[in-house]
Amino acid sequence: MIKAEEKGPLTEKPYLDAVEKCRTLSRARGIDAAMDEQKLDAIIAPSGGPPAVTDLLYGDRGVGGSSTPAAVAGYPNITVPAGDVKGLPVGLSFFGRAWSEATLLRLAYAFEQLAHVRKPPTYAPSVR
Repeated sequence: MIKAEEKGPLTEKPYLDAVEKCRTLSRARGIDAAMDEQKLDAIIAPSGGPPAVTDLLYGDRGVGGSSTPAAVAGYPNITVPAGDVKGLPVGLSFFGRAWSEATLLRLAYAFEQLAHVRKPPTYAPSVR
């Protein structure tokens, strides 16, 4: 937070230039270009890896996920249950271009209705 505050206001040219570059690369030259080239209605990817036990000293050890491109572009992204790995839940993300929420909801809903993989959460005892 301190380092972010030191960067200055969000109206400065370096920040505005960085935002414009991220938007261009993630929108027109990223998601939109891929969807146009491949004639896609949506991009589907694993939401992330299965969860792991939280290390109380070092914190979570996430293996990444697929939400970054949509987040940088400011585009919609919906995640649905996609099953489990060794009893731990995993998700499937549907994302697309601006204003594609209706399409993404239809696709995500259709996947859920066909897959039937959601399991109610259980609360495992602590490993400690």
